Amino acid sequence: MNGSAIVVGAGIGGLTAAIALRRIGWDVTVLERASELGEVGAGMSQSPNALRALDALGVGKGVRRAGVPFHAPNHLRTPSGSYLINAQTPEDAAPLLGFHRADLHRALLEHVPDECVRTSSEVTGIEQTAGKATVTCGGEKATADLVVAADGANSTIRRSLWPDAPRPRFWGNTVWRAIAKLDGVDAGMTMSRGQYFLIMPVGRGRVYWALVARAQKPGVRFDDELGEVRGQVGRWHDPIPALLDATPPDAVLHHDLADLDSLPTYVHDHVALLGDAAHVMHPDMGQGAGQAIEDAVVLAAALAAAGDVPAALMQYDAERRPRTQTIVKQARKKGLGATSANPLSYNLQKLMLRMIPASRWPALSERALAPVWTWEPPQLLEHTP
Repeated sequence: MNGSAIVVGAGIGGLTAAIALRRIGWDVTVLERASELGEVGAGMSQSPNALRALDALGVGKGVRRAGVPFHAPNHLRTPSGSYLINAQTPEDAAPLLGFHRADLHRALLEHVPDECVRTSSEVTGIEQTAGKATVTCGGEKATADLVVAADGANSTIRRSLWPDAPRPRFWGNTVWRAIAKLDGVDAGMTMSRGQYFLIMPVGRGRVYWALVARAQKPGVRFDDELGEVRGQVGRWHDPIPALLDATPPDAVLHHDLADLDSLPTYVHDHVALLGDAAHVMHPDMGQGAGQAIEDAVVLAAALAAAGDVPAALMQYDAERRPRTQTIVKQARKKGLGATSANPLSYNLQKLMLRMIPASRWPALSERALAPVWTWEPPQLLEHTP
């Protein structure tokens, strides 16, 4: 089955959806409200499940060139630098890829022709009639067999077609993120009571860092965000002070973390929600963009196999909703547990981690991640648009 699709949003999920749909022979238009294409953010990682999905699209090799292989931290430390876990990474351990978000976005954009993407095109409404979906954009209307809502956590299309669905919910965590220019820094994680600090290389002498901390209410911002981070972790072990010194003050991003309560469905006639529009999640499983990438491959495979759009979307919903909603809950639990401000809870976590033999830690970690990381993508029909 071939058809036409409008993808709303040209972020990582939207571009992957465009690539996947074009691969099965669909005509695709991507509508992006920003005036210029690009990805706002700092760093991110992609795990083996997402990389397999990109391989299924034929873009995995180019994407890998944009990332930096590293392994999930087997070295967990306290602010003083003492180790909670200090384990050797097995030689056969599956690597992650660390990216500057802009680099991954650029690698995907190379596979979407310029004529497929329209910038300064904000979708303000949607309607469905006669087996088609029509979006309103800049006072004009555009119609297609399918609309893919990849328009983010505060999706306009989700609010329009799912008016009773809750907005993303703040659970009490906030995050500072930035890219620092510093060579020779390895991936790592440092845990403290009520907060943790993450370090990840992203290539070309750049290091992504993130401080996740408890916050009593959303929306609190500081005139000097880097100064606020220094006040919280500036005396922690090396290389954290050096990373902050190597960070331009205007490069620090500060966001509150939220996720989306489970929707009853991700599809509505000829419309499919994808990525954050369907399943906003905390970053603590490293799966936000990865699940959007999976969504895109499953959606395209369902459309290639089904006789009509509604049947394909029912299959997409059946495959994606249980998996992604489970990961949303796991990421929430992990994130809130890692930032517990309760002294008893924090000290218990430290005790339990120190009791785990270093030789067993990699296997335990791999077993915990296996349900997410071992996912295999469906095969897509070979097609050259």
